[in-house]
Amino acid sequence: MPSLTAAQAAFVAQVLRNPANAALLDRWPAFDLPDAWLVAGCLFQAVWNLRGGRPVQEGIKDYDLFYFDPDDLSEAGERAVQAKVDAHIEGLGITVEAKNQARVHLWYQDFFGHPYPALRDSRDGIDRFLVRETCVGIRPTAAGWDVHAPQGVEAIAAGTLSRNPLTPHAALFDAKAASYRARWPWLRIVG
Repeated sequence: MPSLTAAQAAFVAQVLRNPANAALLDRWPAFDLPDAWLVAGCLFQAVWNLRGGRPVQEGIKDYDLFYFDPDDLSEAGERAVQAKVDAHIEGLGITVEAKNQARVHLWYQDFFGHPYPALRDSRDGIDRFLVRETCVGIRPTAAGWDVHAPQGVEAIAAGTLSRNPLTPHAALFDAKAASYRARWPWLRIVG
C-alpha cells in the first residue's frame, strides 16, 4: 500500500478533527468487517464545514460504513452487522449506517427508481456516489491510513460538484447538489 500524498494526509487530518469520525475509526478493529470503509458525508462534510468556518460536526446526520460480504446477501445478515456496530458505538451519540455493498443491487431500484449493477467490492460502491467529488472512503490500516478517492481529495477541498457518469441520474444529482449548496453556498456545480 503506497503512503499517503500530502493532500490525502491533510484530508485525513481534517476528517479526524470530527471527534465522531476519530472515535469510529479508533473502534474500527472491533467491527471486524470485510472490506470495510467509512464513507461519504461524515468525511467530505467535515472538510466543507471546516472550510466554511462552521463546527466540524454540524449537519452530519449519520455516519456511513460500507462493507462487502458476498457470502451473506440477506437483510437479516445486514441487520446483525448493524447491531454489532451499534453495540460498539454505544455512548457516541451518533447514528451509523452499516451497509453491505454486495447486496445494494437487490434494493436500489425499489428505493431510488433506477437499476443498479452488482458491485465487485466496497470501492466499487464508493465510486458510484451521485456526486463525483464525494466518492471517498477511508479506513485505518496497520501502516496508517487507506484513502480511496477516485477523483482525488483535492476535488473535495476545491468545492466542486459534478455528475458521476457511473450513476447518471440527473434528477437525483440535482436534488443532492441543491441540498449541498443550500448548506455550503460556495460550492460550485461544474458538470
